[in-house]
Amino acid sequence: MRHKVAGYKLKRDASSRRALLRNLVTSVIETERVVTTVPKAKAAKPLVDKMITLAKRDTLHARRQAAAFLQTPAAVKKLFDKLGTRFGPRNGGYTRVVRLGFRQGDGAEQAMLELVGSELVKRAAERAKRREERLKAMKEGREEGGEEK
Repeated sequence: MRHKVAGYKLKRDASSRRALLRNLVTSVIETERVVTTVPKAKAAKPLVDKMITLAKRDTLHARRQAAAFLQTPAAVKKLFDKLGTRFGPRNGGYTRVVRLGFRQGDGAEQAMLELVGSELVKRAAERAKRREERLKAMKEGREEGGEEK
């Protein structure tokens, strides 16, 4: 019986498990989505949520707690500068686990751990990039048309 046994062991000892989860959480914060196995995604999800909750507090103590867990200073900076403000009005549920199917090599079930709303941010960035390219092409077309006259 597993009464009052919390968490996932992931077939690793404590130090390996901690290192794996720290790296996974850092990657999710830096890239906003990570493809991994379902148990790893489920184990990392509450940790990512906890980091974003720290970012919403935005105190020196919270920054130091996040820096002690995350692997890179860039992840800490992004967490507090961008993600903390983006998820400010939201009460929890900052991440989602999307099942993707089974891996070809060993048949492990894959899942994508992503931040909620990251698809909107990426779509908006792509839309802005396309708009800039269209405006640039239109300007070049006008300049070429003006020189020919």
